[in-house]
Amino acid sequence: MITRRRAGLAAAAVATLALTAACGSSDNQSAGTTTTDNVQPAGQGTSQYGYGSSGSGQGDDGYGGQAGGDSGKSAQTGPSAGTLALHQDAKLGPVVTDSKGMTLYRFDKDTAEPPKSNCSGSCATTWPPVPADGSSAPAGIAKSALGSVTRADGTKQLTIGGWPAYRYAKDTKAGDTKGQGVGGTWNALTAEGKKAVAQEPADVSVLNQPELGQILVDGDGMTLYRFNKDSAWPMKFGCNDACLDTWKPAKPADRSKLKGIAPKLISTVTRPDGIRQLAVDCWPVYTFTGDKQPGDINGQGKMGLWFAVSKDGKKLTTTP
Repeated sequence: MITRRRAGLAAAAVATLALTAACGSSDNQSAGTTTTDNVQPAGQGTSQYGYGSSGSGQGDDGYGGQAGGDSGKSAQTGPSAGTLALHQDAKLGPVVTDSKGMTLYRFDKDTAEPPKSNCSGSCATTWPPVPADGSSAPAGIAKSALGSVTRADGTKQLTIGGWPAYRYAKDTKAGDTKGQGVGGTWNALTAEGKKAVAQEPADVSVLNQPELGQILVDGDGMTLYRFNKDSAWPMKFGCNDACLDTWKPAKPADRSKLKGIAPKLISTVTRPDGIRQLAVDCWPVYTFTGDKQPGDINGQGKMGLWFAVSKDGKKLTTTP
């Protein structure tokens, strides 16, 4: 069993930049090694869906022991994934979860073109296939990324980017990613169906949003917006008082902790009330309280004044 260790986010000191300076100028396993990953019986540390081992666990090598193809025996499946979600994992970034927050995974021994599951028998006990029926995409996942594959037992399994999707029996609560890297062949799924990989946390990064393209998000993966009634130079803040109940000034960013955006575009401004706020290309930026998960763009085009920001620091006027 591979034990997942979570690394705490290091506190970062953010330097306040002078406005004149900021805005006045333009786990693989070794060969031959077998990992044993026995699943506890139901009721003994199993997931909220009640997955458990139907036998002694012999023959389950932890990464799809019977990976020679789908045996035709019905796999133990859980409930529908419902409306999927993107969860911002501290080490992996945005990963796909079901409607209850349980992480979804892909298996390297499967194929995406064409979609085919090679996890059956004891493998499918440890990694229950996610049913395709009843699954739908949130704002952060393209509807076209969802599909299905018919398993040998006739059941339809959800696919994301062509890859069959699974839950992991040892994930017991929302947000768990204990299956990440198991056997060197199992990885959490990204919105595009790619493998999630460990990455350095970023205060500002780029997210590929299906409707708007590449947009800037904060350290929690939430969309950043700019307001037409603000101005960059001379500095003006048009969102004050009650406005701030809905639109929260984004926290300043450490310029050494950026991903996908040029550091020269990032600065910190001080509001009249003394709050220090992130600015992109000299424009103050905000998060929207109506957004609940990475990829949400519920604030886009609000009142014709609020717009997401591109990786080049420009406002995106496309409205969903």
